[in-house]
Amino acid sequence: MQSRSNDPFELEAMTALRRDFHAHPELGFEEVRTSAIVAEKLEEAGIEVHRGLGKTGVVGTLKIGTGTRRIALRADMDALAMPELADRPYKSETPNTMHACGHDGHTVMLLAAARHLARTKNFSGTVHFVFQPAEEGRGGAKAMVDEGFFKQFPVDAVYGLHNMPGLATDEMAVVAGPQLASSDSWTVTFRGVGTHGAKPHLGRDAVTAAGHFLAAIHTIVARAVDPLQPAVVSACALEAGDFKALNVIPDVVRIGGTARAYRADVRDQLELEIGNIASGVAATFGIEVDYEFLRRIPPVVNDGDATARALKAAQVATGRPVVTDFPPSTAGDDFAYFGAEVPGAYVWLGNGPAVDGALHHNSRYDFNDDAILTGARFWATLVEQELPA
Repeated sequence: MQSRSNDPFELEAMTALRRDFHAHPELGFEEVRTSAIVAEKLEEAGIEVHRGLGKTGVVGTLKIGTGTRRIALRADMDALAMPELADRPYKSETPNTMHACGHDGHTVMLLAAARHLARTKNFSGTVHFVFQPAEEGRGGAKAMVDEGFFKQFPVDAVYGLHNMPGLATDEMAVVAGPQLASSDSWTVTFRGVGTHGAKPHLGRDAVTAAGHFLAAIHTIVARAVDPLQPAVVSACALEAGDFKALNVIPDVVRIGGTARAYRADVRDQLELEIGNIASGVAATFGIEVDYEFLRRIPPVVNDGDATARALKAAQVATGRPVVTDFPPSTAGDDFAYFGAEVPGAYVWLGNGPAVDGALHHNSRYDFNDDAILTGARFWATLVEQELPA
């Protein structure tokens, strides 16, 4: 193994740890093994550790010198409920669970930076290393905030990082403004009057109503939302009838989907318009309807000053031009709950080419270990620049 002077971020050990995390993935709020290893590695470096915030969350605190500025750096730890189909030496050993979004890499990069900073102590101020559970739709960030993260760990700014296939592993993208969309869920339940499939006139057909609704919701983005404002409305689930009873028109049809937006007013508009169409279709067909819109994750919008600080750090860490016109994504990330409380910036780190087309949430996806060094350098540089010694 290389000496620390030649390997300041312990790349050999951190690469092995990343692959260990990949082989032993855990779902949101179930990251017992992962969080225990994270806590052990932080404590081993002399970093104060706080466990249990957000059930399996870990926060490492490092205060050096007399600086009064305080920042938080966030990495997510959870995996996804899906099988890993690629054949690799460190393939997931947990059935129907895999790190298909690179959170194993996120965890290791922040650990590498934290341990490095604890050794070098080349800053003055307080940094909180936040290892968040349950980013993948289970509400880990909200749980940490609701349980008092900002009261226990007050900060002046918060930063997040996510890997991005398509950018080189020594390349980063840092952009002010919207980065990720709000991620909300909706359900519409049409309640008609079931009848014999050969005698539709004796009932009230919820299936046909559902068909009209599915066609109509696509007019929301096309005709109701300002064309200069990105938005998405997608139906993703449908329940109706029984394929063993194809002569029965069912009483109930249930439809569910997602809605995405970057602005609060557009988010409000999507909620209103989906409900309006559902009510209108139900009235047209003389049936009843139940509608629910569940607000899950707000949009991630980068603060201008925090983004400028992150950009400066990315330029130093990569030693190459940083992408500043990277388009926002319609995916969501609950980092939004941190960024809603204090100025925040969420940046992208290259993961190299998408091997065999495997992008995020693909059963063959893998984090690129070549990105560990760039990510660790970014985090360490950001701390040293934000909290100068």
